[in-house]
Amino acid sequence: MSDPTVAERIRQRLAEVIDPELRLPITQLGMVGDISVDDAGAAQVGVKLTIAACPMRSRIVEDVTAAAVRAEGVSTASVELGVMTPEERAELKDHLRGGETGKVNRFAQPENLTRVYAVASGKGGVGKSSVTVNLACSLAAQGLKVGIIDADIHGFSVPDLMGITDKPTRLDEMILPPVAYGVKTISIGMFVDGNQAVAWRGPMLHRAVEQFLTDVHFGDLDVLLLDLPPGTGDIAISVAQLLPGSELLVVTTPQSAASNVAERAGALSSQTKQRVAGVIENMGPMTLPDGTSFELFGSGGGQLVADRLSESLGSEVPLLGSVPLDMHLREAGDDGEPVVLAAPESPAGTALRGIAARLAVQPRGISGRKLPFSPAS
Repeated sequence: MSDPTVAERIRQRLAEVIDPELRLPITQLGMVGDISVDDAGAAQVGVKLTIAACPMRSRIVEDVTAAAVRAEGVSTASVELGVMTPEERAELKDHLRGGETGKVNRFAQPENLTRVYAVASGKGGVGKSSVTVNLACSLAAQGLKVGIIDADIHGFSVPDLMGITDKPTRLDEMILPPVAYGVKTISIGMFVDGNQAVAWRGPMLHRAVEQFLTDVHFGDLDVLLLDLPPGTGDIAISVAQLLPGSELLVVTTPQSAASNVAERAGALSSQTKQRVAGVIENMGPMTLPDGTSFELFGSGGGQLVADRLSESLGSEVPLLGSVPLDMHLREAGDDGEPVVLAAPESPAGTALRGIAARLAVQPRGISGRKLPFSPAS
């Protein structure tokens, strides 16, 4: 006969099991079904997956089994998998949306407190995507809830840099992004086969970014980073329109050929009314084993961009840091493990973690935003 007391202890333990995609306890998501325990302490736990082809089913089974056997009175545990009914999925979507109906760009709402950084560059090849993923992973390692949108539709590279091979999970029209290193990530590269090119023009590019913001469920984030394509084209303008509260991080390399173009990317903010949060210099001078400095691409370009933008925009634009040339950064990117995690004490890892630390201490802005309370009557 099933012992209801032991079953309740199991249910309490299952509150510790976090869904790998939604990052919420499975007990809050309505995923726990019937629980039974026989006289010998053998427990059977029913778990309802969001979809039958859930890519995280094996991990969920392992986590539920481990949690159940930690309950007092349980000797062994097994999991019986089921699938949510359409009605249960509808309830789950309502729960995730917080009662909102229809598709909503939550990051553009006045009450949203997520810090949104659009990582921009004037030209390609400056390491903008590497900077984006390393900042995201470093911020997540500090305990923040972080997401990435790979908005470089034609030149997507974030999935490879993050080592992501999983496809997003579809919950009807809602998309659940894969999670790597604690960062929720979405990219058009997750929807194409192989190394297929994406041949889209302006309106389709705008629509893709809009869908990432409305259809993908990121949940409550502290920081959202968007990896923009180089230049000041369609997507840069679309992001400014869709995310009016976003701030720009301008990435450049030291040489003047890159810094002059990077200045234009930052100057776009005067037209889009975005704030430039800072400049990041990549591929900066490296220190050789004998202590000398090797300036393959020169030096000082990042500070020059920061100074020029400060003057032209009429507000201080800081140089957030200089990331030196470092083979660890290239090797980590090729391996799909960001250098801030693979080699945190390397020169590049140290510099990127320092930049992330500066961004992490900037509070969520509340000026001009609605707060979720009303005066007492």
